[in-house]
Amino acid sequence: MVAAFGPADAVCSISATSIVFGTYDVLNPAPLDTNGSLIYRCEGRDHNIIISLDRGGSPSFATRRMLSSGNQLFYNLFLNAARTVIWGDGTGGTQFLFVRNPQPNNQDISVPIYGRIPALQDVKVGNYANTITATINF
Repeated sequence: MVAAFGPADAVCSISATSIVFGTYDVLNPAPLDTNGSLIYRCEGRDHNIIISLDRGGSPSFATRRMLSSGNQLFYNLFLNAARTVIWGDGTGGTQFLFVRNPQPNNQDISVPIYGRIPALQDVKVGNYANTITATINF
């Protein structure tokens, strides 16, 4: 989903690649990590941007969840490779991405999204999925 808000003399847009975790092994003592990317482009006057991610239907940012036939698999999305800063909207202990006057102007900028499924979740076999909405404000 693409959402854009801002003054009439500036235009920004965002898109994202799907974050694919692959096969989750319930017996593996290590978390399952993967990366995706979010791409934004801004045109027009100088401005700052904020990109936030929603909870994806989860009750809190602490544990986002993917669903499969009523079963849930917890995961989260992070701003940093160490996976310590949850990417959210600035509430509930999360942070949003803030970019001061993004440069270069009128070019696609790719930002990594770091995903993690915590280890040793007792879940049933299935195809788990979730949808996250990204919003750009400028």
